[in-house]
Amino acid sequence: MRDGVEDLEIELLLEALYQHYHYDFRHYARASIKRRLTEARARLGFANFSAMQEGLLHDGRTLPRLLNYLTVQVSEMFRDPGYYRALREQVIPHLATYPSLKVWVAGCSNGEELYSLSILFREEGLADRTIFYATDINPEALRAAEAGFYPLDQIKKYTENHQNSGGRTSLSDYYMADYGRAVFDRSLRSQVVFSDHSLVTDAVFAEMHLISCRNVLIYFDRPLQDRAIGLFRDSLARKGFLGLGSKESLRFSQHAGSFGDFVSEEKIYQRLDG
Repeated sequence: MRDGVEDLEIELLLEALYQHYHYDFRHYARASIKRRLTEARARLGFANFSAMQEGLLHDGRTLPRLLNYLTVQVSEMFRDPGYYRALREQVIPHLATYPSLKVWVAGCSNGEELYSLSILFREEGLADRTIFYATDINPEALRAAEAGFYPLDQIKKYTENHQNSGGRTSLSDYYMADYGRAVFDRSLRSQVVFSDHSLVTDAVFAEMHLISCRNVLIYFDRPLQDRAIGLFRDSLARKGFLGLGSKESLRFSQHAGSFGDFVSEEKIYQRLDG
């Protein structure tokens, strides 16, 4: 009985979040969203989800705190190095034929993936002709991405990933140590547009040559996955590339026919003509 009441409370909470703030989590995978809301309820000190809804509607401090639990912010630079090696060795030669490039990092979180791609494109000589679009629904995550500060104790792992991705330089060329944190070079974001964008509710905003959206779709239900993949399809230039996370796939999407496998083991797809 209690589970049924909690499920109803969650439905009402998500509806309130959408109606009042226009953040739409109603079609995120329900087990995942319930787990995150349960953690948020405990950490933020609410007795139940109805009390959380009350706080959300009447206390402006609740929304940003809640978003930090509802949006995934766990990543690392050059995560899954094989993905970045495949981009470097198999995708970059195609992108290099374009006079200018647009790259969209969708769901950029705190920016680790963005800086990884910015470094990769610089190493491959494409940085000067590339505009990066880094988007997320969490304003705090976007501010963190734009700041470019990361814990210094993570740098060893980032460095190993960079080397395993085929890095042509030392990662230390791109940051300075400062009071226990690594501060990444501002030039890495000199051609980055940081923007709020929701895969749930927003539309196409530019034509892209590469879209990297890793470990975001796994938190969506099937209809929402299809919406996001359709958005990526409509955003890609002819023969443009889409990179997904290691546990994500286009296999069951209604838009799968619009893409061909390019590096299947690394979940990199290419938009087909027509």
